[in-house]
Amino acid sequence: MITFDLQCSNGHTFEGWFEDIKAYEEQKEKKLIACPVCSTASISRLPSTFMLKTSGGSRASFDPNSALMNIGKKIVEFVEKNFDDVGCNFASEALKIHYGTVEPRNIRGISTNEEEKILKEEGVQFFKIPKPTSSDNDA
Repeated sequence: MITFDLQCSNGHTFEGWFEDIKAYEEQKEKKLIACPVCSTASISRLPSTFMLKTSGGSRASFDPNSALMNIGKKIVEFVEKNFDDVGCNFASEALKIHYGTVEPRNIRGISTNEEEKILKEEGVQFFKIPKPTSSDNDA
């Protein structure tokens, strides 16, 4: 079995498992491969992210830890840009939003374990996102 990274003409990416390259090509020609998101049969193969050849002739392997760190940084950047920082008032602001005493908005801040317990008991949905620690690369 061989796994290919595939993409439909609408930009959705997904994985396909095939006996070999010939099986992939035959199924593609017969329009038997369809995007699981939009069902289009206009599919193309993508280069594998696990082993990409670099311009220097060497091979660069996929580093999952680096990828996770990058995703974590992007999440933090998004939250910092799109959520109001209410600091230590997170729990009280979340409750005000929950009960409609203030306009709903995206907030971020700090809460204690006891405050989080109260929020859960009141039915307030929230997510804890750990802030990535800075590394030597950030300097």
